[in-house]
Amino acid sequence: MKSIVNRAATLSLISLLAACGGSGHERAALASAPLDPQRTGPAADYPMVLGQPYVVDGVSYTPVDQMNYDATGYAGIGSGEGVSIAHRTLPMPSYAEVTSLLTGRTILVRVTQRGPMTNARLIELSPAAAAQLGATSDHTPIRIRRVNPPEQERAMLRSGGQAPARMDTPMSLANVLRRKLDPNFVAGPAAAPSPWPSSTSPAVQPSAVTTPVKAPVKAAANVPAKAPATTSLKGSQVVQVGAFSSNASASAVAKKVGGTVAQSGNLFRVRMGPFPSRGEAAAALAKARAAGYSDARIQRAD
Repeated sequence: MKSIVNRAATLSLISLLAACGGSGHERAALASAPLDPQRTGPAADYPMVLGQPYVVDGVSYTPVDQMNYDATGYAGIGSGEGVSIAHRTLPMPSYAEVTSLLTGRTILVRVTQRGPMTNARLIELSPAAAAQLGATSDHTPIRIRRVNPPEQERAMLRSGGQAPARMDTPMSLANVLRRKLDPNFVAGPAAAPSPWPSSTSPAVQPSAVTTPVKAPVKAAANVPAKAPATTSLKGSQVVQVGAFSSNASASAVAKKVGGTVAQSGNLFRVRMGPFPSRGEAAAALAKARAAGYSDARIQRAD
């Protein structure tokens, strides 16, 4: 259809030149000029659709055109055509790289649907996307990054095909990202030692669990015994969504993400939590960033 419109525009311009006395050489050159191929390229991805805010499992999501989106979570397998995914906030269509944190395999996908309609998963893979990624579980740990691929690869996905696989993510990085989702994850014997210092993830440090505090028994006779070191994590992780100068603004954001407001000097901080593990805090962080608060961070509770 576009080629017909472009040809008609070209013929109209030829007629205009003729009416204005253009030379025969000018008319012949214009008639033989190739049509602009860009008119059938990226324009096929417009208009982009965002849509209105909506709620999933009590959490509000606001679709936003966020170019630097980068998150970790879990992927399920749903419906959809071609190598595509469902995402709760990215524009439709847009493009992203999805990495399996089980294998490091990375593929290019097209965002075509809203979802998943459960907060247990960050995205849903189409059957073709799951096959290319090698995902067989409905709870596959993944990383997703929004990208701007070349038109040739966009066209492959638009036509129902698949783009070439990306370079595999090193398993050392995949293990670090996976540990953010699951603090109890332990890499295989050949993996490097834990990348997290004890102050960040004390739950996976053997010394924090197996080394008792050798306080004199008599001196502590009238003092309740200390709980095991692993229980010290309870409520130790919070997600700070942002800091606001207005209590009203902070309260609106807290209601949106399911957080609370705490005043600190002249600022009102919105926080989610506290959470007993970094994995739960990471899930809350993903929700906050998906809601559009890209500066959200995990912190230790005060």
